[in-house]
This record gives sequence, C-alpha cells and structure tokens, in this order.
Amino acid sequence: MAKELPAAEDSCVVRMKGISKAFPGVLALDGVDFELRAGEVHALVGENGAGKSTLSKILTGVYTKDAGEIQVRGQSVEIQTPLDAQRLGIRIIHQEFNLINNMTIMENMFLETLGNRPWGLVPYGWMRRRAQEVLQWLGLDVSPDTLVRELSVAEQQMVEIAAALSKDADVIIMDEPTAALTDAEVERLFELIRRLRDQGTAIVYISHKLEEVMAIADRATVLRDGRLVGTKPIAELTRDEIVQMMVGRPLRTMYVRTRKPDQELVLEVENLTVPGKVKGVSLTAHKGEVVGLTGLMGAGQHDVLRALFGALSATGGTIRLRGREVVIRSPWDAIRNGIGLLTENRKEEGLVLPLSVMFNISLSSMDKITRLGVIAHGRERGQAEHYVQQLRIRTPDVEQQVEYLSGGNQQKVVLAKWLATEPEIILMSEPTRGIDVGAKAEVYRLIDELAAQGKVIILVSSELPEIINLSDRIYVMYEGRVAAELDATQTSQEEIGMYGTGGYTR
Repeated sequence: MAKELPAAEDSCVVRMKGISKAFPGVLALDGVDFELRAGEVHALVGENGAGKSTLSKILTGVYTKDAGEIQVRGQSVEIQTPLDAQRLGIRIIHQEFNLINNMTIMENMFLETLGNRPWGLVPYGWMRRRAQEVLQWLGLDVSPDTLVRELSVAEQQMVEIAAALSKDADVIIMDEPTAALTDAEVERLFELIRRLRDQGTAIVYISHKLEEVMAIADRATVLRDGRLVGTKPIAELTRDEIVQMMVGRPLRTMYVRTRKPDQELVLEVENLTVPGKVKGVSLTAHKGEVVGLTGLMGAGQHDVLRALFGALSATGGTIRLRGREVVIRSPWDAIRNGIGLLTENRKEEGLVLPLSVMFNISLSSMDKITRLGVIAHGRERGQAEHYVQQLRIRTPDVEQQVEYLSGGNQQKVVLAKWLATEPEIILMSEPTRGIDVGAKAEVYRLIDELAAQGKVIILVSSELPEIINLSDRIYVMYEGRVAAELDATQTSQEEIGMYGTGGYTR
C-alpha cells in the first residue's frame, strides 16, 4: 500500500487530540486524547457505550469527528471516508461482521481488487493463492471459494481477520476479534499479533476480555462515558485496577447464585437429531434450573438451541414439556409453547436496529398489546417502560433507536423482548458475547433472578468460567453428541475440555 505521509521523527504513528462525537441523545466522545506507537499493542478498554468503537470508527473514516484533531505520522489529516483511512495504512476488523454473504471468502477478502481492475480483468488465480495462504496461517481449514453464508459465526469472524491481514497496513484496529474464537484460535491470533508487532505494525486491541488485554497489550487506555480516564503501561496495572477505572467502582462479585432448582421436571428432550449437526441428543431441565451446554466450536450446542426453537428442522427426536409431547416446527410453535431464544448474533437476528426500544420489545408479543388487530400504543409504551425499569436498560427513552444503545443494553432489549412473551423456557446462546465486564455482571444477575422465579434457562457459552459458575448441570457436546453430563459444582475447566475434545468417553 502506498503511504501518503512521511514517517514522523518519534515512534508515534497516530495522535488523536480532543476528539468529540455526538449522536441523537448521546454524547459518545467528549474531548478524548489517544496515541498509538509503531510496534505496540495498545488496548482500548471500557464498558459498552464508553466510546471505544466510536473512537476507532472515527480513525477509520466510518464516522466523522465533530471536534478535535487527528495526526498520522506527525501530520494533521482529515479522515472522512474508509478509503481515506486505507490510503493512510489504517485497517479495522469490525466487531459487527462486514461481509457479503452471497460472495466467496476470497471475494470478500479482496473486494477492492474486484472493484478496481482495468477492463474488468480480475486476478482470480493470485487472489485464490493469497487467500489460501492467509487462511492456512490462521488455521481455518476451508476453501477460499466457500460462500460466506455457509460459514459458522466463528468462521466468519476468522474471515474478517483474514481480510484485514491480507492487506498491507501500518495500523490494524481489532474490535473484539476473539468473540467467537476457541482458546486454540485465540492463541494462534496472539502469535500473529506478536509477529505483526515485532515487524513494527501498530495494533489497537479492543476487548472486554481483560485476561486477553493483560496477556497481549503493551499499554492500555481506559474510557468511561465517552471520556478519557487514563493511559498506562499494562505492566503497571492489575485486572482489578482496570475494572475500577472502567466502572468507577470496585466490582467485587461477578457471579450471583440465590436460587435452588426445583425437582419438578419441565423439559425432556430425547434423541434430538438434525442431519449433519445434532446426533441423538437427550437432555432434561427442571424448574428454576440453569442447564449449561458447551463444547468446541461446531460441536452442535448452538444447533440444539435452534432445533428446540424451531429455527432448524429436526428429523428425529421427542420434546416433552411437563410430560406433554409437543411438536415444534417453527419459532411460532416454540413461542406458543413458552420458549424464547436469545441468538448469538443479536444485531442480525435479535433486533431491528433502526427501530425503537419500544418496537423491539413488542416484536414477539404483539398479541398482548393489540386490540382487534390495532396496536394499543399506551399498552405498548407501558410494557416497554416496565422492562426498561426491571432490566435497568440505559436509554434516554423507549423511543430511542436500538442501534444507539451499548451492546450490553441491546442484549437487555433482546431479553426484554422474550420476557414480554412470558416464556417458561429461555434458550440463551452466548448471552454475554461482546459486552463488557460490568454488563456481564448485570446479565449474570438477571439469569439468577429469572431462575429464582422458576424459569428454565438453557445456556450455551464458549466461556467455561461462565458455564461453570452459572449452571447447575452441564452437558458437554462433542461432534454433535452429548459426551458427558456433569454437576457444575463438582467439575472443572480441564474435565470439560477433555470431554469436549473427545479425550474421555462416557
């Protein structure tokens, strides 16, 4: 990539001074300073809504700043479009996928090449070889000609990373790059980050996983409520100190357990089968119980939830609710039987982002707010305000567009949507993915409260501490089957890992 500016005398590649940005009803950034040096990994941390993603999107031309100055290699620049940022050697791996589902991995990695070839001649041979090289480096065993829509969420995240790494960049911004990766994939990514750092690349690492920040970063900048709290070398910080800077107070307790499951059997699943995904899975859940479902990426745990919700077609198996056999062929069947699903990808499958908090909460419970087919707006507003208060959703008003809320508050809106249907069983797929440590504690509290009310929670999570500390029982899956049923109070991450990799047999 051609660089438009000469190198500065010091090692500072990027300086952002007094950056401010406002959205309707929200001051996202208020006079923030940030600097990035060549050959460093600089963590940018804070709660959801602190301004991390907004700052990175200003640097990459997705948003334009309202005030402040940006310097790249010592010279003041105006970055008004993503193309401006790319010309300056700045690339971003977005938290939200930026892929075209009906195009191949290779085409997604080289979109600029497709759009800028003279006479329409596209170097597919070179693109395929380069794509294969990057995919192999990342350990993603798929063909470059695979359509993106055929990939899992984790595989799509790896393609996002591959697309950024295939370009020549001085600055790479990674916004929650490990959200859908396994431990082995995270370590592979860290090896690549260290190699890039040693080559002089400057990396902005945005993550809610503070263990990762402590392991990979050289410095950390903490934002809170759109303001700069401070920047320090990571060697001078502890995890607890970072948390206190983020939330403005010590966070003493993450996991809460006030309930005790009932003996009343609510859900029985026998020999559930989805071709190529789920192979004869059986499980049970009792009133007020949190049942964990975990395994390696692609082991089938997410597919079990989708099949129980009717979003995947099962070809075999029996589902019984309180002893009564039910047939679930669609999500509406599931909703009518008191089942709700928090999907792992809330922005694409759980919310209508341009519409209001009130509309999103009402989306699955229209029958409760309509009279003779007409929406009773007073009832709709009252319902939304009730859940905003109950779940402590931070929003200026129930009319606020959901896209302007933080990730943690968006997740609460999805939960409110299902609570409005008055479900008995709530299926949760990665409920804390992409949300900060403070918001995680809130979600954990809500899970405990819902179970204490007698609701059944089926929890899928790739974070083993989360599974162990929230669940009463845990089912570990391996290659589409249940490898083990474990008592959460008696197991360990190591035991779950052994079952999840096929190391133990039942």
